[in-house]
Amino acid sequence: MIFSRNPFCAFLFVALLFLSLTVILKKWHFGLQENKPFGDSARTDGLTTASDRLLQQLQERQQELEILNITFNIIQGFMDSSLSTDDSTNYINGKLSLDNPVTAKTDIGCEELSGIKVVDFLGSGYTKTVLKAALPQGLFVALKSVNHQGTDLRLCMEDFQDSQGCLELVSFKLRKEIVLLQRLQHPNIVKLKGQCQDSTLVGGITAVLEQGMPLQMIQLLQSPWEERFRVCLGLVRLLQYLSRSPLGSVALLDFQPRQFVMVSGELKLTDLDDASIQEPACQEDSECQLQFSLRNFTLRCSSSRICDGLNEMRNLYNAYRYFFTYLLPHQAPPLLKPLIHQIMNSTGDINETLVAFEEVLHMYKSGLHLENLPPSVTRGMRSVANMEYRCWPSYNQQGCVLSVHSAREAALICSSHPQCTSFSLSSEKTWTGQCLMCFIWKMVAINPQNCLTLAKTSET
Repeated sequence: MIFSRNPFCAFLFVALLFLSLTVILKKWHFGLQENKPFGDSARTDGLTTASDRLLQQLQERQQELEILNITFNIIQGFMDSSLSTDDSTNYINGKLSLDNPVTAKTDIGCEELSGIKVVDFLGSGYTKTVLKAALPQGLFVALKSVNHQGTDLRLCMEDFQDSQGCLELVSFKLRKEIVLLQRLQHPNIVKLKGQCQDSTLVGGITAVLEQGMPLQMIQLLQSPWEERFRVCLGLVRLLQYLSRSPLGSVALLDFQPRQFVMVSGELKLTDLDDASIQEPACQEDSECQLQFSLRNFTLRCSSSRICDGLNEMRNLYNAYRYFFTYLLPHQAPPLLKPLIHQIMNSTGDINETLVAFEEVLHMYKSGLHLENLPPSVTRGMRSVANMEYRCWPSYNQQGCVLSVHSAREAALICSSHPQCTSFSLSSEKTWTGQCLMCFIWKMVAINPQNCLTLAKTSET
């Protein structure tokens, strides 16, 4: 053999073998296996370090924002062939910029926010805090920022012990919401009025939104039917838009009344950080299931291997669960109840549902629901010991104020109650153009301001 004829070669081989084994043993000892950290970064449990996991999550959030822009550009490209996608995505220091030329222009920036005055605390959640602020020009807005005492930031600190990294990670939810508000423009979505990402001026990323009041379901349940119908109509219009939005079909994964606010009587979506723009992927129909406490749905897995229509179905069924069931049927006008019943018993298609809602609106505004109205119409009025009449729900808690289509409807209401002495026409109108009528009762002192008193009559 060559080793027996050349001892030097044998020595060299043994030396190389010893050196290789030494390196292998040291590599094993110090954790230098493939795809594993080395030295102080090595983990005895074989997992990556906390800093690596935090970095990975930050990269995933950044990719999510990039996907939003890419999706928007692709869909807009189909809608408008003249759109230049080369200039539609901006990057600053390697990160996605929230300023995009194809989105709606916002006026309030860091400079304007430096002179704000916070006047009220509106609420807080796991991730964000919302404050009411007054701008120097007298405009009231809502400021959304990261909740430094929130659950998300606390849990992140427990996992990673990195205050700066955790603040950046948690702020991605707010950054995502700003991007979505820039892309999704609808009357039932709160308007983004500005933003600032200057930590020295506002302490981090801040979104400036039109100011609304948190949705109070108990108060809404006690409001007149017309106002409850307005909320439901706005919601179904919103869901129809989300099903065909500039980002594709958008699912509201955290669909709760707390995700909405009221702005001048209109329902508006304000919380978008848990929205999803992707239909679930699938291989077979069994993977396209929606499971709720009272009912389950199964859709077909499309040829493109996605659960086409699942986002729309999820949104619509949740609208029934949290809104329509409680707000729509109760005290609906008698001749509209068949249409309401039809809506309540069909939860399949958002377009059909919207058509049904618009038909109800048309009949209500035009007064068609009053044709062949029986003289005994009561509109929710009741007597107490045959002495005092109340109506519920009323637009005015101090008296009986109802919306009516005409003096004829008011006369029919008044004539059906012996205690009603007259009714008065208010100068105000509802959002549908209905008149507000003040009904005057015996034994009840009411001062109908700005009302023109009309004599009690059953004539048209």
